[in-house]
Amino acid sequence: MKTNSSFDDTKTAFALKTDSELERAYFLFKMISKEPLVRIGTAATKFALNLHLPVEGLIRSTVFDHFCGGINEKDCMLTVDSLDEAGVYSVLDYSVEGKEDNLSFDATMEKVIDLTKFAQHKDAMPFSVFKPTGFGKFKIWQKVTENQPLSPTEEEEWETIKERYDKVCKVAHSCNVSLLIDGEESWMQDAADDLCEAMMQKYNTEKAIVYNTLQCYRWDRLDYLKEQHVKAKAGGYKLGYKVVRGAYMEKENDRAEDKGYQSPICPSKNATDDNFNAVMNYILDNLDDISLFLGTHNEISSYMAMEIMSQKGLLKNDKRIWFGQLYGMSDNISFNLADEGYNVAKYIPFGPVKDVMPYLIRRAEENTSVAGQTSRELNLLKKEKQRRKI
Repeated sequence: MKTNSSFDDTKTAFALKTDSELERAYFLFKMISKEPLVRIGTAATKFALNLHLPVEGLIRSTVFDHFCGGINEKDCMLTVDSLDEAGVYSVLDYSVEGKEDNLSFDATMEKVIDLTKFAQHKDAMPFSVFKPTGFGKFKIWQKVTENQPLSPTEEEEWETIKERYDKVCKVAHSCNVSLLIDGEESWMQDAADDLCEAMMQKYNTEKAIVYNTLQCYRWDRLDYLKEQHVKAKAGGYKLGYKVVRGAYMEKENDRAEDKGYQSPICPSKNATDDNFNAVMNYILDNLDDISLFLGTHNEISSYMAMEIMSQKGLLKNDKRIWFGQLYGMSDNISFNLADEGYNVAKYIPFGPVKDVMPYLIRRAEENTSVAGQTSRELNLLKKEKQRRKI
């Protein structure tokens, strides 16, 4: 496939980074590249935080500040504004994970609502986002997915989860701010998919407000997408999808092996790539009905999307097509795409340091397991250090 070298432009990619931030990024990815160090570091961090040792300052000045926008939304505004000046949009992601009580679920819902209302007055923030398990207990999602009977208390909790979804989607619709709903483990995802489908039917009548997530390391996602497309055309509503490769591969394969069922994960990296590109192609062929948020750190898939858009005569800033990367990663893709005029958004996690640590640990472990990702980051950072003569 034809490519160009735009993603190798490190001057544009790292224009917002000071020399010291560049050095910190190089140090962090050097550490993440060594799996034993990640294992030891995550275990030590959990231990220190559980004992309330004074390590938050160290975490804040290193891994947290690199991958997160701040401890609250106000803290994130400097980052949002600086990205905006470079033509990159922001998706503020309240990344508190692992809370399992109704007070926390309601607090997360209110946070998403507040961010959505704020975003309607901030052009730099066209999306809000949340995880399904931020709104309800994992075991409820799992039981609904597996068609297990719910106790009266669980039935009440499930109704409350649906109410939280509806409240947030209603606010997003009234504010004209699109809402990205993240994907999670396959054994709870059917319930999340069904609820998201109901929200699309209700709020995507004119355009895509509610976006579900397709994790393309799952071999069944293209067929699922086609089924949803048929339903949406028949029902007269639009679809929105964030398309990603996926974030729970080891967990998915281990559980399938342990419980003796066929793994939902593609058999190889190549098969995942092919599935991702097929899903992306299908959506780009059906933009009248489906909007795309392409969440990828993969350069080849990004080039492919650019090439298809060019072949179809689509505008680079067509509002039905977005590219997205995580804050602190793949700046060579984000900033160079934005520099060329494409719609690009950075996912910016935020929250109290201790509460965001599960997210950061998962991010470090994912980076370690993705072949080539960390070495690519290191090579680009090294190239920019040499260019600046650091």
